Amino acid sequence: MTSSTSINADGISEPFAAETVPLEAFSQGERFGSSFRHLSSFGGGDHVGVALEELAPGKETNPSHYHMLEEEHAYILEGVLTLRLGARAYVMKAGDYVCFPAGQKVGHSLFNHTSEPCRYLIIGERNPNDVIVYPDSGRVSVRLTGEGYRMSATMDYWEGIDTTASPAGRPQE
Repeated sequence: MTSSTSINADGISEPFAAETVPLEAFSQGERFGSSFRHLSSFGGGDHVGVALEELAPGKETNPSHYHMLEEEHAYILEGVLTLRLGARAYVMKAGDYVCFPAGQKVGHSLFNHTSEPCRYLIIGERNPNDVIVYPDSGRVSVRLTGEGYRMSATMDYWEGIDTTASPAGRPQE
């Protein structure tokens, strides 16, 4: 077994202790940030994502969002946090679980409102074609292209199309 994966020399994924997975972290400004261990990647998985995350006091995981094609699940292991789910807020503690079904058009994010760290598992699909919507900012992310768009930049299906002219290159009778 190497330090970056649990796959042995024969290409077999072996069991491993979660604490042996490299710890990664991110932060954006004062509001957002967490540390995490990508268990599924370390174990050789690529269809289902599983991460052991820790949210520090006063931090939020990410902007409120929902997925059009991916389902996510969260299971609280230690500590307490607030789940922001649309306009509602729910206090979650160790042993609590929540599912965010694909296409459920209500944003979610996790915020640690306490003075102690909170540890939890995040489980979700890894759909390369997923579209993620961020209701607070109006951003729409298209994973396939790696691009983000303003939700307000929508257009009608026929907008910009001349529906009266013959298509270019079509022979006239």
